[in-house]
Amino acid sequence: MERALLEVGAEASVIWRVAEADLVSAIAVGLPDAFPAVFATARMIALMEVAAARVLRPLLAAGELSVGVTVDVAHSAATPLGATVQTRARFVRQEGKVYVFEVWAEDEGGEIGRGLHKRAIVATERPLNGAARRCPEK
Repeated sequence: MERALLEVGAEASVIWRVAEADLVSAIAVGLPDAFPAVFATARMIALMEVAAARVLRPLLAAGELSVGVTVDVAHSAATPLGATVQTRARFVRQEGKVYVFEVWAEDEGGEIGRGLHKRAIVATERPLNGAARRCPEK
């Protein structure tokens, strides 16, 4: 199947209000884990991934989705509970079957994170089958 080309510079975004579950303090598993009540790096990266996946959406055929391959992101500023975060992804190039995105995030005070994220398009069942092989009793 010949896949359409993605235009360099294609962008998508996610706008998100920071809730309790988005705070790094919500990640603490127990004592002595103690983290501040600010927007979690993991959540920022997840929203960056969603933005990049949205850029790829027009290329997906039935039975396909995109999956994250690598993330190289710096989280440069803290964001409080209740703030609005916007993550953006801009397609910069293709490396074989991998799509490379510049990703960044901002809150009302300015930029809070930036980096590169790579995604690939796969058949929907591929990651599910791989997970089932790793943990067959689940």
